[in-house]
Parts: sequence; structure tokens; C-alpha cells
Amino acid sequence: MNFEEELKSRTAKAERIFREALAEESGYTRTLAEAVNYSLLAGGKRMRPVLMEETYRMFGGQGHEIEPFMAGMEMIHTHSLVHDDLPALDNDDLRRGKATTHKEYGEAIAILAGDALLNQAYEVMLSAFSLPVDLRLVARALSLIAQKAGIRGMLGGQSVDVENEGKLIDEDMLLYVYENKTSALIEASMMSGAILAGASQKEVWTVCEAASRIGMAFQIVDDILDIVGEEGTLGKTIHSDEKNNKTTYVVLHGLDESREQVEKLTEEAVSLLKELDVDTTFLEEYVNHLARRCY
Repeated sequence: MNFEEELKSRTAKAERIFREALAEESGYTRTLAEAVNYSLLAGGKRMRPVLMEETYRMFGGQGHEIEPFMAGMEMIHTHSLVHDDLPALDNDDLRRGKATTHKEYGEAIAILAGDALLNQAYEVMLSAFSLPVDLRLVARALSLIAQKAGIRGMLGGQSVDVENEGKLIDEDMLLYVYENKTSALIEASMMSGAILAGASQKEVWTVCEAASRIGMAFQIVDDILDIVGEEGTLGKTIHSDEKNNKTTYVVLHGLDESREQVEKLTEEAVSLLKELDVDTTFLEEYVNHLARRCY
């Protein structure tokens, strides 16, 4: 099986896991459940659960405890997208080729759907405690994800991003936003996969360093695609950064230097992965695959 076929298979598996965790669309809360499921099943690369499962497999993980964490991570990510698209934040009408949740269900239900997704993520991940696994590893993974998703991670990065919208910020602040708003969940995905498989503290730290670079490269690629991408291909509104007067890496450095930085970060990530005494072939190919999106 070549890389493209393998990636398609891994993504399809992640999709099946999400569907098993969908909210039941019935009773008085049917509309909210429909909005939650609409948001979660709108499509996407499913990058975070794919990275999580591959890191888990790399370190010898073979059980099912990874599955609730894969579903939970995608729910956390989707919650952030639902809220990010709201008029109070980025005010986007298109996400993954479909109307954003607030356009489909209204702002109030979209806010509640985002909240419900975040809560459901922890409900699903907590179910791992009922599995025949090392509960200490489950607790460590859950604690890490909670930290990376909160004020010291994704939400903290989003707050700095929103607070400084329309302002020209310096590179230090921009990289803080990228490290937290984007890289934090990628770090959480890969680190929790390693933790659940029983990787050593040193190995988890190396995974964190690689994931940080993967996240930074991914965000700079998104900056580039917001300028040169096609809406029909990307499935979301382009030029939204310009519309919202956002400082991006491309604004500070231009397209050519931004692409060079993507290459540099990708090379550093691959080099870190090679330090691990495990087979990182698929992960290396996937990291390069993500970087090639900006060409």
C-alpha cells in the first residue's frame, strides 16, 4: 500500500470512530445534537487523530484506548473551529466546503454546539478509564490534552489572536499565537499517543519538539493558502486574514520567505523524528505531505 492509500485508510478509520461517538439526534435537544454532528462530520483532513494514532502505533501501542482519545481530539478541534467562525471572531461563512455552523443553525445554537463538542470530548476520553489499560497513562494523556486545549494552550493563543486583531503585532507575539493556537493541539495529539503507548519521558519530549515544528509549518502553510489558494479546493473562505486585518507570517516575511520557513521547519521535524528508535516512515511522509500543500 502506497502512502496515499495508507493515508486514506487511516483517515477513514478516524471517521468511523467519530461516527460511533455522535450525539443522539432526538428529544428536546435534537437541534443541538444535529448542530454538533453537522460540525463534526463536515469533513476535513482529520490530521490530529491520524497523527495521534500513528505516534501511538510507532511506540508499539496495540489496544483500543487510543480510539476515544482520537474522537475527543477531533471534537476539541472542531469546537474551536465552530467558535472561530462566529461573527464575534473571524465571521466566516464557509468551512470545509459547507456553510459554517452559525450560518446553518444560527449564532446561539452554534455557540452551544461548540460548548457541547468540548464537553463531549472529555466525556468520550474519560470512557478510556473503563478499558483494561494502565489508568495512570490514561490520566497523564487526559491531563496533557486538557492543558494544551486551555488557557496555557489553544484558548490562550486564540485570545491573544482576537485581542490583537487589526493591529500590526511583532514576530514574538505572532509565534506565541501560532505555538498555542495551532501547535498546542498537534503537540497534544502526538504526545498523548506516545504516552498511551508507554513511551519514555525523553521520547515524549522529542515528539513534542517535532510536533511543535509540524504545527508551526502547518499554520504558515495556511497563511500562504489564504492568499494563493482556491476557495473551491480549500473548502473555506480565502483572504479572510486580509479581511480581518490579521498579521500573519506572510505579512511579515512575504510568500517566498514563508515557503522557505515551511521547508526549514519540516526538515527540523523530520530530523527530530529520525532521532527516535522506532519506524517513523509514515509520519515523515505525512509531515512532508502537509508541507507540500503550499506549492
